[in-house]
Amino acid sequence: MPRLVDLSHPISPGMVTYPGLPGPVLSDHLTHAQSTARYAPGTTFHMTTAQLVGNTGTYVDAPAHRFPGAADIAALPLERLAALEGVVVDAPGRATGPEAFADVSVNGRAVLVRTGWSAHFGTEAYGRGHFHLTAAAAGFLLASGAALVGIDSLNVDDTAGGERPVHTLLLRAGIPILEHLRGLEQLPREGFQLHAVPAPFRGMTSFPVRAYAVVP
Repeated sequence: MPRLVDLSHPISPGMVTYPGLPGPVLSDHLTHAQSTARYAPGTTFHMTTAQLVGNTGTYVDAPAHRFPGAADIAALPLERLAALEGVVVDAPGRATGPEAFADVSVNGRAVLVRTGWSAHFGTEAYGRGHFHLTAAAAGFLLASGAALVGIDSLNVDDTAGGERPVHTLLLRAGIPILEHLRGLEQLPREGFQLHAVPAPFRGMTSFPVRAYAVVP
């Protein structure tokens, strides 16, 4: 039987994913007690309302996250998000350049960069000095045909300044970006499938996913 590896951070009320962004807020739309008047005796339901920023937990960025009028979350093709052959590449240092991918085929694959930074998730350290990709790495992945790029860190880009060259290059080419992954240490380098599908929410440009790997 295959092994399933959860690669997503659970979402909980008030959690901080990215410093400065508000945490999720949950409220009851209908409680079990309130629903007793609507259904037969002994039958109750609970409905919850959630308010959250699309960039919460482990999420995928669609091209519209960077470019107005580009494809939103609902327009992302499933072929870019599900049943993707995956490959894990270890970050050689804080900045991962194209040399990290020199000895592995990334064509048509989900390329997941393993930095170990997810160990800091939920702490102040997570938002400072994080691991990231370089613009040259993004250019290499684009030219080499990567189908999706993910990282177990705060951002694929260096956030010390306002430039976001990795987002720009990948999203312009329609390559989805997965950020805030976890559990990559449980994956082999190759030989697994990645699934990371969000709800098809029209108008959303980033949205949480339940990312997981299927390991034979």
